Amino acid sequence: MSWHLCAHALGLESPFFLEIKETQAAHRLHDVCPPTGERTKTIGISLAQQHKQKDVTQILLHNSSTNVLDMVSPVSVVKSEGPKLVPFFKSTCVYFVLWLPTSSPSWFSALIKCLPIFCLWVFLLAHGFSFLGAHSSARKILAGLIFSALGDAFLIWQEQGYFVHGLLMFAITHILYSSAFGMKPINVRAGFVITAVSSVSYMLLYPYLSGPFTYLVAVYIALIGFMGWRAMAGLQLANDLWTWTKLSACLGAVLFMVSDLTIAVNKFCFPVPHSRAIIMATYYAAQMLIALSAVECQDAEVARKRI
Repeated sequence: MSWHLCAHALGLESPFFLEIKETQAAHRLHDVCPPTGERTKTIGISLAQQHKQKDVTQILLHNSSTNVLDMVSPVSVVKSEGPKLVPFFKSTCVYFVLWLPTSSPSWFSALIKCLPIFCLWVFLLAHGFSFLGAHSSARKILAGLIFSALGDAFLIWQEQGYFVHGLLMFAITHILYSSAFGMKPINVRAGFVITAVSSVSYMLLYPYLSGPFTYLVAVYIALIGFMGWRAMAGLQLANDLWTWTKLSACLGAVLFMVSDLTIAVNKFCFPVPHSRAIIMATYYAAQMLIALSAVECQDAEVARKRI
């Protein structure tokens, strides 16, 4: 018996069953080839999901890169930068071992005093001229070290009337360092702290100042305070937005301020016990830390290559 006879006998060709068959066929056709509007909607959703996944991937890669830069191990820093600083440490030891008297200034004593700063020049130059050419902050710090050496030489003969010359050289140094540290982030809180410290320092010194030093010291305190603010502004410990080099710059600026304040108190106010040792130890440490802060961009490039 044929299919049609069986279907007729069983009543499967009635309008009711025919309508069911047509509905099932339409559903199968819809699944295989959905309407144009729904196909467009499906493609749009798929593309949106792909873009969203791409954005998430980029964010994860960026965060990974940032974490690598922020979490540079101190051991890695010592291994990479330590050998380049060996001449600096040796020349600093030579200065403290010889401990030449300041009462009889000479070109030899000036050379011994400036030798650690010369070694910091070599430290930055050891990273390559291409590195210095590509990063303006490193060039500015190198220029600041050059003016610092000139300031050291002038201060050897400060009793012969060259104190103001040394003051001018270090004022230029602080301007260069401030420019190297940059103006972002602003960090108003750090600015208020530095302003308060600078104001108190000048108020303590003011009764002992006379003549041109009344305003020269005020300008110098403003410049070194501004440098300290720019160095501290980058150190945002609360938000973990810092690297070891930002910490280095901050500590270097603070030590520089301690060194110069000791010079001012010892010269204008009263003799500070062991002033020379305090001044030179904090000064050399400050210059080393600031020089170290210049190599942050190179460490960033190395970290990105590893990622």
